[in-house]
Order: sequence, then C-alpha cells, then structure tokens
Amino acid sequence: MGFEGKIAIVTGGASGIGRQCCLTLARKGVTVVVADMNVEGAEKTSELIAKERGQAIVMSLNILDLENIKNLVNETVNKLGKVDIVINSAGICQEKGIEELTEKDWDLVMDVNLKGAFFISQAVLGNMKKNRYGKIVFLASLAGEVGGVSAGANYAASKAGIICLTKSLAKYAAPYNINVNSVSPGVIETAMTEEMRKDPNRSTDTIPLKRYGTTKDVADVISFLCSEEASYITGSNIDINGGTFMK
Repeated sequence: MGFEGKIAIVTGGASGIGRQCCLTLARKGVTVVVADMNVEGAEKTSELIAKERGQAIVMSLNILDLENIKNLVNETVNKLGKVDIVINSAGICQEKGIEELTEKDWDLVMDVNLKGAFFISQAVLGNMKKNRYGKIVFLASLAGEVGGVSAGANYAASKAGIICLTKSLAKYAAPYNINVNSVSPGVIETAMTEEMRKDPNRSTDTIPLKRYGTTKDVADVISFLCSEEASYITGSNIDINGGTFMK
C-alpha cells in the first residue's frame, strides 16, 4: 500500500482506537509517533509495536496546550524529517444530561475534541504543503450525526464540528495533495464505552450487524484512508456503525 518510509502522528495513541491505529500503521511499515498525555500507556503501545519489529517514538502531548502541540510537531520534523499522516484520535466523552452540563463541562469537551484536533492539524500543514503530501484523519462519531443522549450533547456537538472541520480543511488542503477525511464510529468496544455497553437498556439487537464494533474495525478504515488507494477521497466522513445509521 506504499506506507514504507511514512511518518505518522497519532494523538490518543495510549489506548483504544488510537492504540490500534498505531499498531495497524506500524505493521505496514509506518514510523509512528505515539502522542498522549498518558505516557505510560503510550509506552505500552510502543512496546507492543517493538514486539512486532515496528518503529515508534513516544511523545507527551497535552492536547489543551497549544505550545505543546507546536513543539511536538517541530520535534517530529526535526527527528524524523517530515509528517506524512496525522490521526486525531484524542478525545473525551461525558455522559451527562443536557440540564446537568456546566460551562466547564462544555469547554473541556470542545477544547479536547475539536479545538485540539484543529490546532495539531494546523501545525502540520506547513510541512505537508512543503512536501505536497499529507493524510489527515479525524475521529468524529455517530453521535455527531444523529445527536447525543447517553454520549452527551457537548460530545455530539464537538463531533459534529469535526465533520464540518474535515470539509473545511479538505477544501483548503486539496491543492497541496493533502487528503483530509473523518470517520464516525458507532459504539466501539473500548474503555470509554464500557459503562454504556453494560446498560441493560442498550442491546446489539438494535444494530443490523448484531455486534459492537472493534478498534480494528475502525483502524482498518483509517489505514485505508491513509493509503494511496484512497488518494481520490477527501472531505468525506465514513460511517463505521454496523448499519445503525444509514444515509
């Protein structure tokens, strides 16, 4: 798939979908920067990659710190020469009702899920434009398309913003041979959804494929979007929800 020699930054690489994206790309020959504020978890991801003889570097990332974001991108370019791929997987979810949400709740989710994803993508544009090559993938969500109840209105709004941000950035970056896309997973088997999946009122019976998604289901689609086989796809949002939402 032409991944050899490529350099990827994966935010939220310490666990869940982010970790699986790191592993999937590393298996294809990508050198992965595992970026997360959970350095211990990021080190574990790096160890898993090393066991499979892949290449990874761990970097601490506080997605709320814009200087940290710029420094991480600069350090990646200085150490590895370039940035070819960015996967924006860092994110948080609060299961709070609309009338329970505080201003602090709203701002935190927006800052992590939307603001942070924008600014790390902005930070890599200079290098990608210079090289006339880049793949940026955002993690949106089914909640961003249909609204959030258990996921939270602030979470759903942040992910709806991601879908629109994807289109805006795709239009800007296309002349520089930079592809920008997003994926919208449904309920995926991660630590973030553990309590949600335990809810007796929820069931896979409502999912046409009769199962929850796996991190591999998501990472495989993201890997495709980062490949040359997807070179004519940009500004798209790919649903990964087992048929829960069709449009």
